[in-house]
Amino acid sequence: MGKMKLQVLIEAAILAAAAMVLDFLPSIKIAPGISVSFAMVPVFIVSFRWGWRAGVFSGFLWGFLQVILGDASILHPVQALVEYFMAFAAVGVAGFFVGNIQKQISRQQKKQALFTVILAIFSASVARYFFHFIAGYYFWGSYAPEGMSPVWYSFIINGSTMVLTFILCAIIMSGLFIASPRLIQNKEVLTTE
Repeated sequence: MGKMKLQVLIEAAILAAAAMVLDFLPSIKIAPGISVSFAMVPVFIVSFRWGWRAGVFSGFLWGFLQVILGDASILHPVQALVEYFMAFAAVGVAGFFVGNIQKQISRQQKKQALFTVILAIFSASVARYFFHFIAGYYFWGSYAPEGMSPVWYSFIINGSTMVLTFILCAIIMSGLFIASPRLIQNKEVLTTE
């Protein structure tokens, strides 16, 4: 799949908007700076249907929407680039697993496909929160409690958020996949590999 087709671009844009809508819902607040949301789910759907390019595009659009709609906390232009454009685009790395997921679905290997979906969600969660960790250290480190290093502070805040968000997204995507594998199935991907 060289250039993305119009259908892929439209799906990616619609699901980026869906992610933004989900982000407007109240997130689960665990502690100051630690909240859990399932807004990544639409970007995962794009990634599992069309691959990493579509997923990265959808995630990038979602980050762009965060910034232009005023839902972003921006301290510095570089921080905005890292935390909104790069981090949100990183969710699309789940699409690196598209070939395995689509083959497993087509072969009726639902348990293997579900495992691969969860592995992809974990990989994308780690990729996204890597960028949040970097930004947390460089830009938010001054908010660390006295005596706590900015590295440790960013690791705890962003790591906790990553783990909890991964668990919530994995549960939701597992439920969606079990209820309707067709949601992420795309026979066209198998013919273009």
